[in-house]
Amino acid sequence: MHLSDFDFHLPETSIAQTPLADRAGARMLVLHRGLETWEDRMFREFPTFLRAGDCLVLNTSRVFPSRLFGHRAAGSGKVEVFLLRPISPDAGTWEALVRPGRKMRTGETVYFDGGIEAKILGRGEFGERTLRFHAPGDIYEKLNVIGHVPLPPYIKRPDTEQDRERYQTVFARDPGSVAAPTAGLHFTPEILAECRQAGAAIAEITLHVGLGTFQPVRGDKLHAERFEIPPESAQRVHAAERVVCVGTTSVRAVESSMLGKNGETDLFIRPGFQFQKTGAMLTNFHLPQSSLLMLVCALAGKDFVLAAYRHAVEAGYRFYSYGDCMLIV
Repeated sequence: MHLSDFDFHLPETSIAQTPLADRAGARMLVLHRGLETWEDRMFREFPTFLRAGDCLVLNTSRVFPSRLFGHRAAGSGKVEVFLLRPISPDAGTWEALVRPGRKMRTGETVYFDGGIEAKILGRGEFGERTLRFHAPGDIYEKLNVIGHVPLPPYIKRPDTEQDRERYQTVFARDPGSVAAPTAGLHFTPEILAECRQAGAAIAEITLHVGLGTFQPVRGDKLHAERFEIPPESAQRVHAAERVVCVGTTSVRAVESSMLGKNGETDLFIRPGFQFQKTGAMLTNFHLPQSSLLMLVCALAGKDFVLAAYRHAVEAGYRFYSYGDCMLIV
């Protein structure tokens, strides 16, 4: 199995740059694994695919404004800091990506608006830096003021106030993600009510999206991401006749838990993986040669998924974070 096996052609015009006016207005490509067939539907129809005995798993992680713009000493040299995760109990020390990376060495200080500064304490295995903030009070409150929504690089525009709402699920609660669990972006309170009316139980989990989600695949290892499955949610997952995961993050959390992992997971799901609980998944369309596309192929089959992706391109589906979605049943 080679990384190049998970490639496909995608015109830049297929990449969604803005969210739809209607959260629930996306198209939905439905893949039937057993028959290896697909059908073009709308996300509003999603609740009709649920039944009594299902458990719908939602990731309640909340995206925080993790992209910061500062400068080096004496106001010279612009610096971009992309916070990944806190690594101290007081959330004052962070793992982060820093640009320009070559110039920002251990011991240097980055200065931000509002009198906030951060010192570089060290360098990690994948080029990430350890930063220590010098800013009294709640760091998340300060990030909400000086930080920017961490839109992915394939969205070729600056972030806006609209993104603060739309690059967030309606059930987001626990801050910690540096990228949205995008399959959940389509849901509205009304759609969630219809899912319950269809008979599905809902289990809320938290997996904070970090470097592991968007970093290029390197060997057999993914960067670890923090997750938690509350006891009540774990009970609902175990009792379900079918577990329907919303997003690859929910899949990773559920399958990691089934394998005895707790608190953090570096689980790399790819073809050949034996799923323990995931019976269906709603997901957005993913980048070529990514760990997320490999996870989707593990669930539905590589050739079938790539054929469905080619259909989605030809049929004009919108791709990636603000794009359309795929339901695998």
